Amino acid sequence: MKPILLAAALLAPLVLWDGASGATRPKRLEIWDLALGTAADKLPDEFVDYACGTGGGAPSLPLKGFGDFKRCKAEETGLREVYFRYDDELEYWARANNLTAEMEQYAGTKTYGFPIVASALFDEAGVMRGIRVVSDPRYDTAREEAYFLKNFLLSRLGREGWACEDLKAEEGETPVDGVFFKQRCNKDLGDGRAASMLARHLRKAGQTRFDPRSGKQTTNMFESVVRFEIIAR
Repeated sequence: MKPILLAAALLAPLVLWDGASGATRPKRLEIWDLALGTAADKLPDEFVDYACGTGGGAPSLPLKGFGDFKRCKAEETGLREVYFRYDDELEYWARANNLTAEMEQYAGTKTYGFPIVASALFDEAGVMRGIRVVSDPRYDTAREEAYFLKNFLLSRLGREGWACEDLKAEEGETPVDGVFFKQRCNKDLGDGRAASMLARHLRKAGQTRFDPRSGKQTTNMFESVVRFEIIAR
């Protein structure tokens, strides 16, 4: 968060929103507020920690903003991924006002309450052709429930029209406490836009519930992840 914005949030939080008086509730921009087909230099600079993305993983080369997209290596599709994080200004505002629900809502980069890695995808001309949302495994809280994010993302674009396929287990993949989920979904959104999602909840080869040496129960030895994209051709 920028120092000036932090000072403003702490010095005048009640001006931003007073639930009793019905004043305007503050809002921060999220990945859903970015319009496909927008040039990089026309996108709002309301985010922080821009960096080159790594296929939905941890960020790499730091950037000044979306306009630096050409510093990132193109993926096989030819698109360049720019990672970003939501500004934490409103989290500080919520803490200053002791608003518990808003503290949780504005803490970190999340969607539907799930921590995510958010990215924008640009073509060579600097036009944003896609967005990418990946559940963030760096957060241990409720990590085993990450794959439930799929339900919210599917509903966001309407339940009808999705073509979903349950994928078979590969060698070494096993259930997590009796649950095995591996599904790929695609949907044509029209106007040249297409959505895709891959959700997995399983143990990969070599991951076990109990350590074979000590016999003790392992921690986070499983994968629960959702990868979601909307691409404009």
